[in-house]
Parts: sequence; C-alpha cells; structure tokens
Amino acid sequence: MELHDVWFVLIAVLWIGYFFLEGFDFGVGVLTKLLARDRAEKRVLINTIGPVWDGNEVWLLSAGGATFAAFPEWYATLFSGFYLPLLLILLCLILRGVAFEYRAKRPDERWQTNWEHTIFWTSLLPAFLWGVAFGNIVRGVEIDARKEYVGSVFDLLNPYALLGGLVTLTLFTFHGTVFTALKTVGDIRLRARKLALALGLLTAVLALGFLGWTQADNGDGASMVALVVAVVALLAALGANQLGREGWSFALSGLTIVAAVAMLFLTLFPNVMPSSLDDDWSLTVTNASSSPYTLTIMTWCAGIATPVVLLYQSWTYWVFRKRIGTQHIAPDLPHSTPDGPTESTPDVPAGSAPDVPAGSAR
Repeated sequence: MELHDVWFVLIAVLWIGYFFLEGFDFGVGVLTKLLARDRAEKRVLINTIGPVWDGNEVWLLSAGGATFAAFPEWYATLFSGFYLPLLLILLCLILRGVAFEYRAKRPDERWQTNWEHTIFWTSLLPAFLWGVAFGNIVRGVEIDARKEYVGSVFDLLNPYALLGGLVTLTLFTFHGTVFTALKTVGDIRLRARKLALALGLLTAVLALGFLGWTQADNGDGASMVALVVAVVALLAALGANQLGREGWSFALSGLTIVAAVAMLFLTLFPNVMPSSLDDDWSLTVTNASSSPYTLTIMTWCAGIATPVVLLYQSWTYWVFRKRIGTQHIAPDLPHSTPDGPTESTPDVPAGSAPDVPAGSAR
C-alpha cells in the first residue's frame, strides 16, 4: 500500500472519529428543544457534554489539517467549491462554543433563552450540512480539467445530498438521545429512551434509502458489507435501547456511524472528489496527494501524536463517566433582593465540570 493510500485511510478514520464523537453532542444540542421540558433539564443535557464537546472538535481540526497536508489539491477544490456551506458550518461551530460558555454568565431569562436557541440551531445545522457535503463528495461535483469546481451552491442542493443531510441529522440526534439515556438519571432518562425508539426507526428508513442509493451507484462488495453492518448495528441499538441496555445501545449506535461513514469512503476510493463532468478530471489519491517525502514526515508525526491524543481524551471520558440528573443541578437563585444584591448560583460553563457535588454519582 502506497503512503497516499495510507493517508486516505487515516483521513477516513479521523472523519469517522469526529462523527462518532461530535455526532452525539450535536444530538444533545438538538435535544435541548426536543427533550428538555424546563431550564433544569436543559442544564442537565448541556452538562452531559460540558467536559467533552470541545475535545471532540479536535478530530475535525485533525481531519482538516491532514487533508491540507496530505492532499492539498483535494483541500483546495473542496474548500473553494463548498465555500458557503463550510463557512456556515464554521460560523455555527464558533457560535456554539460561545453559547456554551456565555449562556450562564448572566441570570437574565432572556439572555439564557437566546443562547439556548443558539445551541439548538448551531447543533442542528452542522449535523445536516455535513451530510449534504459528504453526499456531494461521494456523488461527484462539477470539476473541470483545472481541478476547479465550476458549479454553483445550488448544484449542491440535489436530492441525494439533501437525503444525506437528513440521514446525518437524524442519526446524530438518535446517537445523542442514546447518549443522554446513558448519562442521565430520573425521568429525563426514561423519556430519552422512548424518544430514541421513534428517532431510531425514522433514521433506519432514511439511512437504508441513502446507503442503498449509494451502493447502487458506486458500491462494491466491501461497501455492501459496511452497509449491512450499519443497518444491523442500528437495529441492534434499537433493541438494546428497548431492553434498557444503554451502554450497548450507545456502542451500537456508534458502530452504525462508523460503518456508514466507512461505506462512503469505500465507495469513494480511489477518488477523493469525483468529477461529474469527466472521469478523467476527477481528483484521486494519486493526482491530489503531496510528495512522498511530505507524507513520510506526516506519518512519523501522526504515529507519535495520535496515541497521546487518544490517551488524554479517553482519560477525560473516564473522569466524567458518571450519570447526572436534575437533583444534581443547583437551583437558580434571584440575582437581587429588596435588601440589596445577592450572589446568584450560576450554571456551569460547558467546558467545566458539571454542577455535581463532589463524590456524588452522576
């Protein structure tokens, strides 16, 4: 296997890791509207991902950086042709991080509500747009002989890509619902399991249509295996959810994401961006890659840095592994009293430890 093939696989692994991890916290952000009934439950949901959401985005930075260094032609064509949707995703991710950190800075009801609206929309839009983007990459776009995208943004809004967006949105939301059931206690946990059933069935129908369409257009034996694994894992996740086996359900919903994204990359290889105008104008792992010397240096750096990243991220999840419920959320106190100002009990910023008493079970 050549180094450019190795780096195609590594980039696929980075995107799989990103969608597995960021998928559930996008889902939790959507659930702040779909599942939470009051402010305390919204705080519970936000605190389930509070210690990990920013670490999950490291995978996106790594995937983008690896693409830039290993396949500069791919990076240039992708980011110039998909400029508007990728810019919208970037703005959503920026606003989402600000919303997590600033929502609790003031006790004002309107202030917190506005930031909660921001969390919802900046979780929903990227979850949808990533599916649209990858749908277009796999389907092929209008690339000319100069390796430049010559279509318009409206060409990206085709039925196949839009279906891909609906699949990632529902799949990530289902993944987040299962994660919520795994990380919470009380009534919100039971309602999350109930919602997961409905979302899972909807996801199964949409995913089967999208992956079946992909297989019919570009699939082979390996992609067919990945399709079967994705569908079986999703159905098994639904079964585990109904039995109350939340850990298994989360692992299986994650396996669904892994298999589905792997299938997309299997159907894409050896292309990295197919041209819908002429197959000879497609970007491939060969004509879009960096020099062997660059790829060699990158391989050594990745071999040293990747285990470190995996270790510290695994440690973070281990430290914050316990469940949390509304009983662990400190009540909101008034900002002031007739006798003068009093100190309110703020919500905990999303990057900090959740407001759980020391030694208590989450």
